[in-house]
Amino acid sequence: MPFYSFLFLHSHICPLAGESVRSNMAASIARSCCRVHSRVILRKTSYLKTSFHCSPSSRSGLLLSLHNRGLLKESFPEHAAQAELPDLLQSAPQTVYCGFDPTADSLHAGNLLAIIGLLHFRAAGHDIIALLGGATAQIGDPSGRSAERERLSPAAVEQNSRGILESLHRIFTHHELYFCPDSSRLGRLTVLNNRSWYKDWSVLEFLSEVGRSFRMGTMLSRHSVQSRLKGAEGMSFTEFSYQIFQAFDFYRLHQLHGCRLQLGGADQLGNIMSGHELVHRKTGEEVYGLTVPLVTTSMGDKLGKTAGNAVWLNRDKTSPFDFYQYFLRLPDKSVEGYLKLFTFLSLAEVEKVMEQQKQDPGKRIAHKRLAAEVTKLVHGKEGFESAKRYQMIKDGGVWINHQRTANPEQVLVLGQHVLSNGLSLIRVGKRNFYILKWLSM
Repeated sequence: MPFYSFLFLHSHICPLAGESVRSNMAASIARSCCRVHSRVILRKTSYLKTSFHCSPSSRSGLLLSLHNRGLLKESFPEHAAQAELPDLLQSAPQTVYCGFDPTADSLHAGNLLAIIGLLHFRAAGHDIIALLGGATAQIGDPSGRSAERERLSPAAVEQNSRGILESLHRIFTHHELYFCPDSSRLGRLTVLNNRSWYKDWSVLEFLSEVGRSFRMGTMLSRHSVQSRLKGAEGMSFTEFSYQIFQAFDFYRLHQLHGCRLQLGGADQLGNIMSGHELVHRKTGEEVYGLTVPLVTTSMGDKLGKTAGNAVWLNRDKTSPFDFYQYFLRLPDKSVEGYLKLFTFLSLAEVEKVMEQQKQDPGKRIAHKRLAAEVTKLVHGKEGFESAKRYQMIKDGGVWINHQRTANPEQVLVLGQHVLSNGLSLIRVGKRNFYILKWLSM
């Protein structure tokens, strides 16, 4: 059993000072946002785009570890994040958040790096927040897209939110069960839905309170905006406004939870910058942003649902076997980097595994270790064992009535796989024999 439980609380959150809450904003701003009304808490019971580098003041600690693993892509603001953030993280537990818009009913491997980033912060004792974008999914993030997202109905967002919540709960549980020897050192984990702070606002209230803090020139300079404006389809005002909403999420979490660090994919840098500017403008306090690299195929293409090559985290969309196979089939040149990115193995252990791989490449030790570690995180030990049983079939280690089968999806044919007497002889490996009696034929 996991060492924490879901506590479902009513989603009412007291408005901030100066905010008036009178009418429903969802219908007019978020087009009747998702009806997931719960707050879920998991407890135990100028435009600078720069690559992340380690300054002298961050030569030790969590950030250096994440940097050496390749998990940090960019930081913002550059100087403050790399000079001040390491000391802040070492001074006391901080709150870190990452958002996940429910634009599909499952997260995918492209989202997994951000989740793993959160888990590294939690393992270091920092509190983490996974924010479901029940409202922002209605707007649609233009980042990394060449065309506008299809509009999602409130029912679709609600259904998708349930699927993503299941993904997050499962991964957080497996991380604590299988990868954390001492769960008492973990920071607190909270899952929220941003619909809770948008659903009762009107358009006029939101624009009056938040909109006046943004400048058109800055918003237009964002890469996600520029790339769309240069395209044939242009950009709708709805998409253009997305950065305001994500920025306000950061501000809201800063006010309610003391959140000072946002984590996101590399394509989220512009939105993170908007959040930093809003928080700084309204509070005068410094907050920070870090991005993780985008997951790409061996051809350099982005891995995700938009590209049509997603490896899903929910087993009803990608089975544990197919998930395991994805990592098992990675090119040799990618496996070391993936071990550092997608697993919690120490860098010394990764080096040891890679040395074993070099001594006998045919055994694919590194690939198998990678596939095992990631499958356990996402699907648990049961999912991993299931994937290994499928793999045994594919490797030709299973015979049915003395005939080798290498297809995990093999349909059993009466008279061939099921004898006339209702029996099947199954052989697994060299010495394991089983007789199956079919009760219905």
